[in-house]
Amino acid sequence: MRKGPLEGVKVLDLTAVVVGPTCTLTLAEQGAQVVKLEQPPAGDLLRKLGGPSRSPDMSPKFVHFNRGKQSIAVDLKTAEGKAVLLRLAEQADVLVTNMRGGALKRLGITWEALAPKNPRLVFCVIAGFGSKGRYHDSPAYDTIIQGMSGFADALGRVTGEPRYAPFVLCDHITGIIASQAITAALYERAQTGAGQPLEVPMFESMAHFVLTEHMFKRTFDSAGPTGDPRVMNPDAKPIPTKDGYLALSANTDAQAFAFFDAIGRPELRDDPRFNSVVARFRNVDAYFALRAEALRAKTTAEWVVIFRKAEVPAMPFNTIEQLLDDPHLWEAGFLRRENHPTEGPMVGLSRPVTFGTAARDELPLAPRMGADARAVLANAGYSEAEIDTLLGNGAVMRPPV
Repeated sequence: MRKGPLEGVKVLDLTAVVVGPTCTLTLAEQGAQVVKLEQPPAGDLLRKLGGPSRSPDMSPKFVHFNRGKQSIAVDLKTAEGKAVLLRLAEQADVLVTNMRGGALKRLGITWEALAPKNPRLVFCVIAGFGSKGRYHDSPAYDTIIQGMSGFADALGRVTGEPRYAPFVLCDHITGIIASQAITAALYERAQTGAGQPLEVPMFESMAHFVLTEHMFKRTFDSAGPTGDPRVMNPDAKPIPTKDGYLALSANTDAQAFAFFDAIGRPELRDDPRFNSVVARFRNVDAYFALRAEALRAKTTAEWVVIFRKAEVPAMPFNTIEQLLDDPHLWEAGFLRRENHPTEGPMVGLSRPVTFGTAARDELPLAPRMGADARAVLANAGYSEAEIDTLLGNGAVMRPPV
């Protein structure tokens, strides 16, 4: 069995924090060999920014975002270190970076510099902003993009004030978009034999995400309102029951009519406010209020049984703590007990996607910084003597003990 559909694809990962590591984690989960190149002494900022850890450079977030990767730490201020970087880039199928353009040019890591030596390379730059706009090469973090893209405004319309989501959401989404763009470029390379440069900007990606959902009437009318009122309704949230909350969605006519039957209000099928998808959209406030009033009558567990029998989409609300105890996730193998060689016992996350031709998810656990230096250099064609020299002069950091 293969590791995944991208088995044999070599990825050089010059990314840090969340947006880039999300991209390369997805590629690793699909079977690619990912070499994460970090710069000592600090390495990826997420090693420390992602929360307290047993080892000083293995935060909880870092552990989850960097599963399935090898780590080599290279001093790019040295000529020898730059040479290592260039050799790895020339041998890679994919290079992914979220470094800003000026830093890439100083290192000689640009499509124009690498393409003559590696014309099959897929060169992906994840940037804050697209290169053709006035914001190009401005620094960007997830909160900057949430604020600029309308995402914080959308939350503000619901909560009463602009808010950031309690996730680095733009990083996550843009990283996944980048991984999809890379696989599309690899597919094209399989047809043509040629690599290509890719630019995946966070701002444009999130503007696309927000506007496809919430451009609404402004699509056709320059003075029309924005924002899907059904999605932005303050009552579009988990619904209180007698003892907790329920996540419920009854959108189609069949689902809504089954819901009315289940709550003992079959006459609402003929109510002109609720008798069609269009009618319920126009009367979304009344529809949500009706749901909220009805669900207070029974417990969450009682409603789950009733709605499952009626084929109304409804499931219990989970806190994050309850999510970690959700029996389905353990039965499906998504959550599992692991024993990290340096961090000890931990709860691990397996890949959520199942490939029929791939073996069970056995990705290596996240590495300490520089842990795979010898293996990476040997795979790149360095001799033992050359490796000893690079480790001895500090161009490449020695693997941690």
